Amino acid sequence: MMLFKLSLRNLKKSFQDYTVYFLTLVLGVAIFYVFNALDSQGVMDAVSASTREIIQLMLTMLAGVSVFVSVILGFLIVYANNFLIRKRKKEFGVYLTLGMSRGGISRILLGETVLIGLISLAVGLVIGVFASQLMSILVARMFEADMTAYTFVFSSRAAGKTVIYFGIMYFLVILFNAGAVSGYKLLDLLTAGRKNDEVRVKNPVISGVVFVISLGILGYCYLSVLGLLGVVNRNRIMVLILLGSIATFLFFWSLSGLMLRMVQARKSFYLKDLNLFVFRQMNSRIHTMVFSMTVICLMLFLTIGVLSCGVSVNQSLTAELEELTPRDVCMTKSMEAGNGQVEESAGKGIAEYLSGKGFALSEELREGYVEITTYTLPGLTWEDTLGESKEQVMEQFPMLDWTQREELVPLSAYNRMAAFYGIPTYELSEDEYVLLCTFDSMKGIRDMALGAGAPLEIGERQYVPKYEECRDGYLSMSSSRTIFGIYVLPDSAFENEAFLPYCNYLAGDYRGDSEEEKSFIEEQISEATKRTPIYVVSKLSLRESSVGIGAIMTFIALYLGIIFLISSAAVLALKELSEASDNRERYQVLRELGADQGMIRGALFRQIGIFFLLPLSLALVHAVFGVQFVNRMLVILHGGSQLGAILFTGVFLTLIYGGYFLATYLGGRRILEE
Repeated sequence: MMLFKLSLRNLKKSFQDYTVYFLTLVLGVAIFYVFNALDSQGVMDAVSASTREIIQLMLTMLAGVSVFVSVILGFLIVYANNFLIRKRKKEFGVYLTLGMSRGGISRILLGETVLIGLISLAVGLVIGVFASQLMSILVARMFEADMTAYTFVFSSRAAGKTVIYFGIMYFLVILFNAGAVSGYKLLDLLTAGRKNDEVRVKNPVISGVVFVISLGILGYCYLSVLGLLGVVNRNRIMVLILLGSIATFLFFWSLSGLMLRMVQARKSFYLKDLNLFVFRQMNSRIHTMVFSMTVICLMLFLTIGVLSCGVSVNQSLTAELEELTPRDVCMTKSMEAGNGQVEESAGKGIAEYLSGKGFALSEELREGYVEITTYTLPGLTWEDTLGESKEQVMEQFPMLDWTQREELVPLSAYNRMAAFYGIPTYELSEDEYVLLCTFDSMKGIRDMALGAGAPLEIGERQYVPKYEECRDGYLSMSSSRTIFGIYVLPDSAFENEAFLPYCNYLAGDYRGDSEEEKSFIEEQISEATKRTPIYVVSKLSLRESSVGIGAIMTFIALYLGIIFLISSAAVLALKELSEASDNRERYQVLRELGADQGMIRGALFRQIGIFFLLPLSLALVHAVFGVQFVNRMLVILHGGSQLGAILFTGVFLTLIYGGYFLATYLGGRRILEE
């Protein structure tokens, strides 16, 4: 009981020292609960069955992410405990001198750890429960659920999972604390306040060479991901990630040997105020935290990357959805035999095929629906139409099947479908063609050939491009611009018997007016086309899938982004608070030498600011190139606003990272002014 009272008194006395640690635990618990309670929200009952399946997929993925998150938080808690124990070494030495056993000290730590753990868990769960209600509103807006179904919900499953995961983490912390106390020597504990980390002064020449090498490696990585130094395939991207990580380590290693020298070279700045003291302290800290700064920088880079890319992908998926889905439904069917089709279905259009199965589309679709057929020409493949750029293109996109046949459509058929969709129609002379392509990377490839006037030879006739660039257009609805190429030719070209029917397209509107009627018709069509060679896409299904994928990307990005950011900021904050406690005597010496309170506070502010800005600055540079690379890989998701993603990420960083910086400064100032 006496040891418990001592633990309680120590906790009350040191509560301000535990503030950052306590804040981190509370945020960790709250976030863990919020993302594991998504399936318990009342609005889930108000979404459609297909949307519910998408949400279930999202929850399954988030459950896997939660395991990874728990590992990150576990390491963070152990790391934070290590700082707190180091700060109290002298206190433990006094306990041993007064006759307390190491087991008694371990029990004191056990009591403090359990107390702060229980308080953090309780507060975090309370915050998480209320925050999850806000999350339910976000889920409802993303999935267009009826908010009248909203009820205040407490998820016992999510709470139980949170308690179990954090219980396991705290058990590991208790084992670590016991092992740490048993390994300390009495002399080390009593002299802890006067011992400094051993700092080896690096040779400035070697540091300079390593600094240049690190910049050279980073420059190579940056230019590579921009595509300026050759093609980046899967194997090479792994090499670039490894090189970037090594270069980041070398950057901080060399900086610890150069920063003080560079500042000293500017005498007027170095000798101003307390900069001499600030930069010597910073030089010492970077020396001892090269690996930690590297890990923090990479975690901040991941935070910026997953947040900006996650939000950007979500915006891109819905940016042009309305424009690309002008009708209720679109169906496609191969006209060829083979490829899993029974012979009887070959050559039959969609309406004819379904009629033969006893299903009349005219009863489900409004009058005026459009059905057209496209063709192929034996021997005319993607590779054949690349022209002089063939080798360069095939090397840049080795995963594409360049033996695929080109798809061709008569002008009158295309114009009927385009007019029905409300997109531009075209006019052609008897010797002209138009090439439709909306996929950005392929469009650039196609434009090279069109700019050179690449002709199409069909039989004895030759056709030339009407435009020097690809035009917009499509035959099937989609959630993104994914047309790799469709040739529009004059109707007379298809008099050549070499053309073979390739694909049948049918687009129309449901006869129903209300959402319920349209959903019922969609279910009827879906049932009729099951186990058939007909592929059906609808405005409703495309919207649900786009919103669903966007939600998955957004929630995973938020989950990982918050955890990475909290972990990075917490490690920096704990390190700075520990250093402030260790350096209290040094700041007292500055006061005795005549430094006033304003100068000391300014020195502390600059010191903590530089410490927080160093890894963030390099992480931002990494992110500028990393996000561009991801966007190049995701060109299929055309149309998203980068500005919105950048603003969101900036606000997010400012609130959390800036919040930790402010809490660290105020905590450090309190320690120095006690």
